Amino acid sequence: MASFSPPLKDELDIVIPTIRNLDFLEMWRPFFQPYHLIIVQDGDPSKTIMVPDGFDYELYNRNDINRILGPKASCISFKDSACRCFGYMISKKKYIYTIDDDCFVAKDPSGKDINALEQHIKNLLCPSTPYFFNTLYDPFRDGADFVRGYPFSLREGVPTAVSHGLWLNIPDYDAPTQLVKPLERNTRYVDMVLTIPKGTLFPMCGMNLAFDRDLIGPAMYFGLMGDGQPIGRYDDMWAGWCCKVICDHLGLGIKTGLPYIYHSKASNPFVNLKKEYNGIFWQEDIIPFFQTLTLSKESTSVQKCYVELSRLVKEKLGKIDPYFLKLSDAMVTWIEAWDELNPASKDSSKIPNGTSK
Repeated sequence: MASFSPPLKDELDIVIPTIRNLDFLEMWRPFFQPYHLIIVQDGDPSKTIMVPDGFDYELYNRNDINRILGPKASCISFKDSACRCFGYMISKKKYIYTIDDDCFVAKDPSGKDINALEQHIKNLLCPSTPYFFNTLYDPFRDGADFVRGYPFSLREGVPTAVSHGLWLNIPDYDAPTQLVKPLERNTRYVDMVLTIPKGTLFPMCGMNLAFDRDLIGPAMYFGLMGDGQPIGRYDDMWAGWCCKVICDHLGLGIKTGLPYIYHSKASNPFVNLKKEYNGIFWQEDIIPFFQTLTLSKESTSVQKCYVELSRLVKEKLGKIDPYFLKLSDAMVTWIEAWDELNPASKDSSKIPNGTSK
């Protein structure tokens, strides 16, 4: 690495959920070593997780989560990568980057290693344009600008809350698609970043994701998944839908595209199908719910938006399955636990609004 100081070195935590030794960090060492890691150990807390030497990290297992959150620990999933959101809550930094332990450094078309973290930081530090689509992709990027016909009143953009990265090799498919395309690989490197337009939902993947914790952190709840729950593998989807409607309401942006990581192994499609089975049916009701919901003017902070959203989940989705009543309660518990651990953000209503609604 060059001798200059890594970007946002003291303002960013890297959150990694895991059940295994973190040998994969060796590959990321040139990029991750300057940063603080928060490792959330899932599964058996008596198992020792090995972390390569030289990394600055804290590791939390289920016993730690229970000790720190007490009865509120029930909102943190067990035996599911959704447990990573505990890391978001315990962090004291402004930015979070989260990555899965089966994700390696990808190479760009010239064969150079991609510093995913650096690109996420670029995405987060420049504005988004959710109110009007720029056909030349991200207008804030070097060598690009707003095209003819783009309204000047919207060119300032809005703060970027989320940077959603992609993956080479194993695509992020659901189980039915995995089963019919077991050999499919993503080999296409597309050199672009887009703002997701206002009013448009997207499937958020949690394995290569960065966000501004101050702007959207309390909405990054990965739900109730895994052990004891009737659904899995929808944790990041749920967080993505919640974040998107809240970002739209508060005038914040979400970018997707670069950076790529290399996703090294596909999970078992038959195991995945069992986890996703209910979600595949439920999402046909969940998506229209998010597409049509309106948050009230009184919801001026992420926390207020999220509590209002939890009430709407109970009201509208509770009739699909009792799970959603439980999820709605867990959403409120999550916000209470967040505010307990982050008292300064309790009324984070000083969020800049967009230029248009």
